Amino acid sequence: MQTSIIDALRDTEDGREADRILRACTHCGFCTATCPTYQLLGDERDGPRGRIYLIKQVLEGETPTEKTQLHLDRCLTCRACETTCPSGVEYAKLADIGRDLVDRQVERPARERWLRWLLRHVVAYRRRFAVVHALGQIARPFLVGRLAPLRQKLPPRRPRVEWPQASERSRLMIVHDGCVQPVATPNTNAHAARILDQLGIRLVAASGAGCCGALSQHLAHRAEAHDFARANIDAWWPYIERGAEAIVITASGCGASITEYGYMLRNDPAYAEKAARVSELARDLSDVLADEDLSALGDIGGGRRVAYHPPCTLQNAPGLHDKIGVILAGAGYKLTHVSNAHLCCGSAGSYSILQPEIANQLRADKLSSLGADNPEVIVTANVGCQLHLEAAAGVPVRHWIELLEPEALKPVRAAAA
Repeated sequence: MQTSIIDALRDTEDGREADRILRACTHCGFCTATCPTYQLLGDERDGPRGRIYLIKQVLEGETPTEKTQLHLDRCLTCRACETTCPSGVEYAKLADIGRDLVDRQVERPARERWLRWLLRHVVAYRRRFAVVHALGQIARPFLVGRLAPLRQKLPPRRPRVEWPQASERSRLMIVHDGCVQPVATPNTNAHAARILDQLGIRLVAASGAGCCGALSQHLAHRAEAHDFARANIDAWWPYIERGAEAIVITASGCGASITEYGYMLRNDPAYAEKAARVSELARDLSDVLADEDLSALGDIGGGRRVAYHPPCTLQNAPGLHDKIGVILAGAGYKLTHVSNAHLCCGSAGSYSILQPEIANQLRADKLSSLGADNPEVIVTANVGCQLHLEAAAGVPVRHWIELLEPEALKPVRAAAA
């Protein structure tokens, strides 16, 4: 692709990076075949190729409009297009640049600005989100009639599972705690810690670590995302110096961000080297467990039918590896067939809140595929997918790690019965 980026942008960091990415694109359109929004809406501007052209026009001096902003907003950033692009176009990086450029020139309506501000300043902070979540549980019985859709957005209250008692272990790993997951699905990391403890690995959640930065990154506040990244690096670094083998990711959406800290902070002289090391150490939980001897777990599943939804981030983010199907099959579960497993469920971080109509249609299609083979439970590897699917599924939706502990199966059996 030939480019003619305007002088004001050509020699900036964003301009050079956008030019590099654009020049890799050959207009072939292979990306449209795997783009969920293009498949759903059939509009070229709601597919990767069309959005690339929209961003290119802005870089070349064309004034963006609300329609430009709308079509970029409709992108899920699922990165399915990247996996099918024969030219290796790094679309997600270009989309972040494009959103930032457009948002600087097109003012959003007041309601949108406030909603995005609340997402960045409440949801991204664990304690603030915990307060909102607690208030939501109190209000739940009163959310009826026109307020019923809000009730669906509230994660249910869950009984807590205890972390293993701190003990001496020869091996150490860090777990990314995040912002939403410790509040909405607090048992995910507890189950991970209990399983790893059985394998002689101590899992620690570093005090001071928080949001991975993905929320700010995709809402066109990249400097804010970089600040989150630096705070996490500072929190994890003492453990890395003590020999932590990995930063264990139990929410693949966060993992997709953390594996790119090296890229995000590549021009930061104080953090570039540390960020690159953090990206190297970041591993999905399934990737960690696949390297361990899990034979002691035995036949936990007993042939129970499980539908697995692989999150887009785990399928498409370059730094992550998905070993979940192999682990669950090895534990005695029967994985059901799921058609179009590559398509997004519609969660996509804040997308289900900002673009509910598209998100709900994608969820309905995904649940139809997941439920076609009559599973007893649906599992996934990302808190956003879990909550989004759970709100409308007719069967329990869990993080897959829960199925590796026998006591976690009891509620599933009861629900299935």
